[in-house]
Amino acid sequence: MAMTEDASTGFRPTGPAGLRGELPLEMQEPKAQLRRLLEDSIATKPFSELSDVTFHHRGAELVGHVLLDTVEEEGYTLDDFDAVGALTAAAVPLVTSMITAAGSRGQDLDGFVMDFVYPSVKGPSIKGKRVILIDSWLSEKSYVQTSSLVTLRNGNELSLDFGIVKKEGAEVLGVAALIGGPFRTLNVIHPVTGEESELPFIRAYDEAELRAPNDD
Repeated sequence: MAMTEDASTGFRPTGPAGLRGELPLEMQEPKAQLRRLLEDSIATKPFSELSDVTFHHRGAELVGHVLLDTVEEEGYTLDDFDAVGALTAAAVPLVTSMITAAGSRGQDLDGFVMDFVYPSVKGPSIKGKRVILIDSWLSEKSYVQTSSLVTLRNGNELSLDFGIVKKEGAEVLGVAALIGGPFRTLNVIHPVTGEESELPFIRAYDEAELRAPNDD
């Protein structure tokens, strides 16, 4: 069978067919693998809870390690925080993945879920612990698309009552998300009192970059 030329180079493709062009998913770096899954997930959606990725057999493993690597790059090693907390139901599988990933590295990490309907923390005690709060996708449009009580508006304003965590005696170090907008801090505003505070924001992937055309 005659071989056709590659229009981009003018040369005939060589080597095994499976190795031509883009590397197979499993041969790419973990963050690149997860990026591929996320790009496919959000391609036609203005917003998603990313459950098709976070419950994926490979995606679930990647999520935990990528989030741990990302927060470490921002200065938070596993020695610097004791627990991660899910802000929404969509973040629960992320928390579970981070616990599993930490265990595979020989480190202990607890998780919990913030319940805003019946104000409480579900999970092991976080009394006196240092915590990072987790969400799946935190950008300005996310609050329009989800029924979560965690809302983002005016760019980086997060409407959230931290009283649940403070009551437990925990210290919130920051907020991290798998996908986020182009900001490094969150202006946290209490939905009732209007009290404001600022927290570091850490994102594994920038939403705009995931939606950008792939030139590779």
